[in-house]
Amino acid sequence: MYTIIVGGGQAGAYVASLLLAEKHQVMIIESRKERVEILLQSFPEEMVMLGSGTDPCVLESAGIMRANVVAAVTGTDETNLVVCSLARMEFNVPRIISRVNNPKNAWLYTPEMGVDIAINQADLMGHLIIEEMSLGDMMTLLRLRKGTYSLVEEKAHPDSAAIGKPLRELNLSPHCLLAAVIRKGELILPRGDTVLQPADEVLAVVLSSEKSQLAAVLGPKTGESGAGA
Repeated sequence: MYTIIVGGGQAGAYVASLLLAEKHQVMIIESRKERVEILLQSFPEEMVMLGSGTDPCVLESAGIMRANVVAAVTGTDETNLVVCSLARMEFNVPRIISRVNNPKNAWLYTPEMGVDIAINQADLMGHLIIEEMSLGDMMTLLRLRKGTYSLVEEKAHPDSAAIGKPLRELNLSPHCLLAAVIRKGELILPRGDTVLQPADEVLAVVLSSEKSQLAAVLGPKTGESGAGA
């Protein structure tokens, strides 16, 4: 896949390095000459372009007509939104991702503005903190379908009502799928007759709004530390 990254700061450079490690093609557009010189110390010359991502001519020169993804990650929301609008309305790029710098501007990052995915760092951090406080030991490993579903991991509490019961007897939501159980470092594919043991690590795909229900099933029977609310 070919990705154009508009903004060659630390965030843009890091994203580019991750994509390169996965063997994707990348072009970084950066408007600051001094930053371009720094980027050229880590990336090949053909991967870095000096110019403004809000200039359609620059985007065309970067090969936007064949881009699969455009990521606008500059430090200015106004610039990111212009890049997204151009990428969608002028060049019809299939997938457009943008960084939100000021949380107060998040409402502007809509499909009508050309944004498929808006990454609001402050909002993500706030929700992660709330999650850690409310869901005990449950850890969110991955968000799916724009956060509608989550891949989560939690250890079965020794005092959980789930211990010693076959999985088919657990009161799990129909929107929760147990994907794996890790027991003493070994992977177990869960079946209806699989019985949970204390300290089993459970991996599940669950509707994000129902994570607390799964935490309650795997947590202690009473309101002890680690119980889900």
